[in-house]
Amino acid sequence: MEVSRRATNTDQVCTDGGGEKTVKDNAVHLRRRIGLLPAISFIIGTVVGSGIFIAPKGVLMNSGSVGLSLLVWALCGVLSTCGALCYAELGTSFTKSGGHYTYLLETLGPLPAFLRLWTEYIFIRPAVASYVSLAFGRYVVEPFFMPCVAPTVLVKMVSMLAVTFVVAVNCWSVSLAARTQVSLTFIKMFALVLIIIPGIMALANGNTKNFQNAFESDSVSLTKLPLAFYSGLYAYGGWFYLNFITEEVINPNRTIPLAITFSMVTVTVFYVLVNVAYYTMMTANELLVSDAVAVTFANRALQGIAPAIPVLVALSCLGALNGGFFGSPRMLFVGAREGHLPAIFSMIHIRRQTPLPAVLFLYPLVIVMMGRGEIFQLINFASFSRWLFIALATLGLIIHRYRFPEHPRPFKVPIAVAVVFTIVCFFIVGLSLYSDPWNTGGSCALTVSGVPVYYLTVKKSCIPERWKKAFNYVSEKLQILLEVAQQEVQTY
Repeated sequence: MEVSRRATNTDQVCTDGGGEKTVKDNAVHLRRRIGLLPAISFIIGTVVGSGIFIAPKGVLMNSGSVGLSLLVWALCGVLSTCGALCYAELGTSFTKSGGHYTYLLETLGPLPAFLRLWTEYIFIRPAVASYVSLAFGRYVVEPFFMPCVAPTVLVKMVSMLAVTFVVAVNCWSVSLAARTQVSLTFIKMFALVLIIIPGIMALANGNTKNFQNAFESDSVSLTKLPLAFYSGLYAYGGWFYLNFITEEVINPNRTIPLAITFSMVTVTVFYVLVNVAYYTMMTANELLVSDAVAVTFANRALQGIAPAIPVLVALSCLGALNGGFFGSPRMLFVGAREGHLPAIFSMIHIRRQTPLPAVLFLYPLVIVMMGRGEIFQLINFASFSRWLFIALATLGLIIHRYRFPEHPRPFKVPIAVAVVFTIVCFFIVGLSLYSDPWNTGGSCALTVSGVPVYYLTVKKSCIPERWKKAFNYVSEKLQILLEVAQQEVQTY
């Protein structure tokens, strides 16, 4: 095709003038540009998004008491850290990008891996990005309408602008996206510190009335607890995104374990302290009726700089959105490279060296999902399949260790950690089907719907010949229009 020939000719010129190194430098491929600081910023910046500012309401609503909600936050941090350590082993054992998809492909086979791709792009990634972008829109618009409710249409319009900005950045430059992530991470950590300090000061001054009888409640229900964990785990979600870009990480065997360990310990400590600060200034009922918890907190504890809090929270959401759009397209990219998706999604822009088609593919999906509705329904809807496949990936880690004990593993997590994490994930996933059968049942049905798609399109390729020709024609035109080509250097 025209674009591919153009890229090849450029490489030939470089070969004549600069040798083998120059050829590799000018070839179309994803570069290793993510060092330790960007890796830490990538994890923290993706984890700390809208969740800590909105999920406290969902955790409290389903846990039933202040004390139990704080316990849920701490346990979610421990559970997420255990999962992150399991993924650190997987990330150093299998050097391909792609995260969940790659690990399922290597340990359990192609069908589970394809189903992970199917669910990621049919509803998980659009639902997650919609949740974060709607939170961004709410925190931008809400201050202008308080104490009234902000217009839903305006919130969604601002949310769409945020998604458009993030897509543009990730299409333009990998380095720009990484620098944006580092900058936004520092801003969001500053926002958390602004919340923690006045809360801890008030607590030290004896403001402990909201913590008295903290575990007493009439609404504690075992069936609702999985939904409390879903909200908490959603706020911690993002610890696995560094594994999506393994091929772009400098010295991954060292960087991935260090970045994951430091990031998750930091986030867990900050999250628990932020929730303690919330309850220092607000009663449980006041937190439940607030649609923007951080804004309500700021109006009470930070009167002088309260208007800045919504801006900082919105930037925090933007950072999480940027991290998601940076990492998630790499799974689509690797899936297409393995033949499970159309080849166009495994192509890279010949000058900007970004996975342009994979990033652009997500854009309309997120915009459509944004109109689905209630924000906590989006959490439950996406979380079932997400945590099902995380549990399967760590189960695959255990099976792979048993089947291939000699396989190189630069970083090894204690097997007990992997077993406990896997069991807890399966338990939460199973019980959630009972707790919220409508949303989790729908998520389960959409996951299973990928099985016939796999056998018809990948396993047996039962696509009519005329459809194949039409699709190939469209793909060729898109390749020329987008100026993309297949990767020319193996990066794993």
